[in-house]
Amino acid sequence: MIKNKYRTHHCAELNKSHVGQTVTLSGWVHSKRDHGSLIFIDLRDHFGLTQLVIDQQNTKLNLGEVSAIKLESVITIVGEVAARAAEVVNPNIKTGEIEVRIAELIIESLAEQIPFQINDNNEYPEELRLKYRFLDLRREKTHKNIVLRSQVISEIRSEMTKQGFLEIQTPILTASSPEGARDYLVPARLHPGKFYALPQAPQQFKQLLMVSGFNRYFQIAPCFRDEDLRADRAPEFYQLDMEMSFVEQEDVFAAIEPVLKHIFKKFGAKKTSDEEFVHIKYDDAMLKYGIDKPDLRNPILISDATEIFRGSEFSIFAKQIETGAKIRAIPAPKCAAQPRSFFDKMIEFAQQNGAKGLAYINFDENGEAKGPIAKFLSAEKLAELKKIAGLENGDAVFFSCGKEKEAAKIAGVVRIKLGHDLKLIDESIYKFCWIIDFPMYELSDEGKVEFSHNPFSMPQGGLEALNSQDPTTIKAFQYDIVCNGVELSSGAIRNHKPEIMYRAFELAGYGREVVEQQFGAMLNAFKFGAPPHGGLAPGIDRIIMLLANEPNIREVIPFPMNGKAQDLMMNAPADAPAKHLRELHIELKKKAS
Repeated sequence: MIKNKYRTHHCAELNKSHVGQTVTLSGWVHSKRDHGSLIFIDLRDHFGLTQLVIDQQNTKLNLGEVSAIKLESVITIVGEVAARAAEVVNPNIKTGEIEVRIAELIIESLAEQIPFQINDNNEYPEELRLKYRFLDLRREKTHKNIVLRSQVISEIRSEMTKQGFLEIQTPILTASSPEGARDYLVPARLHPGKFYALPQAPQQFKQLLMVSGFNRYFQIAPCFRDEDLRADRAPEFYQLDMEMSFVEQEDVFAAIEPVLKHIFKKFGAKKTSDEEFVHIKYDDAMLKYGIDKPDLRNPILISDATEIFRGSEFSIFAKQIETGAKIRAIPAPKCAAQPRSFFDKMIEFAQQNGAKGLAYINFDENGEAKGPIAKFLSAEKLAELKKIAGLENGDAVFFSCGKEKEAAKIAGVVRIKLGHDLKLIDESIYKFCWIIDFPMYELSDEGKVEFSHNPFSMPQGGLEALNSQDPTTIKAFQYDIVCNGVELSSGAIRNHKPEIMYRAFELAGYGREVVEQQFGAMLNAFKFGAPPHGGLAPGIDRIIMLLANEPNIREVIPFPMNGKAQDLMMNAPADAPAKHLRELHIELKKKAS
């Protein structure tokens, strides 16, 4: 600790060994209590709290001035450290065995009436907290989240450097690129009518670094995406961006797994599973979990029950199966004896998530099938259902029906809800997995072939697969890291061959000239010798969310925007001065009513 006129110690440093010493402390008035003859002040700084005391009968202080001090005012005091009586020791703070008797007090900054309390754990409206974020960051939980963020980023840098990665910064002002979300555009004053784009990710630059001969790159990269916000998404976010040359998929896995395990073991409040990262194929994830970011703490597994109902007397399912529908079975362990309201609420939940309905069957303790649709299946089909869905007597099972993606989606959300409602999820652990073998392409609602993931990925089978297979059957060397149902990262082995890139984009409807216009720098670089390379980019904010056990990403970002992409504290976005717009050659027009 640097000793100066403001402090000889910080507010979590003093203990019984300092009794009798004269000390100087500075900080914010956390609380103030007038007990008649004594005034107690809890002084807070970045490190913690120290209790101060003023003896009103025996002090030279201006008590009127002391009385005027509001909470969150900043003061400096000089006083003597004294031991607290045993009956008033506070074991909840580091300085709980002592107090400081104030001899001198200087008011550094008087605070106005604060809009919400700093010294309690009450919930306040998010909009209010974001408007006064500088106050919100003084609150213990929020303050700790930002400290944790700093510590985690520092540790990540250390771990990456140990593995031989070089930290290299890539440009913020760049060209627009179709990464899957909207760009934030920045008008170029010196080039009228033209725009820079803020990077959605440093994708092309990190690949160019590999072409430039660097072996391993990383950075804690800022990324910007102008998209609708959710609890786990922000318009400005940070990721551990990394890329490696001369690697296969398993080499990338081997580089990042120990980093993540180390970070979660060192900073996580939960235990980290000692199991290896499970590898789950995308198709299997969609079948068994109904989602490509499964929470493996949930033991419920979805199964395909299409053949159980094909040609059955349950005509609603049977008719839809003939038109290509799929049936997914979602077990509900030990729920056969649940009241009818339990099943009605689950049906209502499914409907709120887009389902037309949700069928179910109960198997009582004697194995007898009950429920609205049980009578439509033969004894043989019911026995087969129990087998494929892993059901036991006393279990219930729900069914979703629809086109494959629709049936999977409904089954996935029902599985998640059942896991939480039935308290099946082990909240004490972090469980990781890799989702691999993503489809290279998918069909849009209009039947158009589109990239399903990262357009720069290497297709499995290379050029031959692109020339000979139905695009929707081609898999890519693409992968995601998932932890407890949260997608932490996506990545891929990259496509480093121009002829494969041309063909891959051609299948998605991009002509050769479009590829050369959009990705000219990278394409040109590939023509001058490009190494096989791959990487990924775990999200820093999402990692901190999990470590801090926060459900909302804004709780772990120092100065976040609200759900409408507004900075309420700095009043952004805001109108631009007319002079500035003229310099940028921008003219605003009123939207037609």
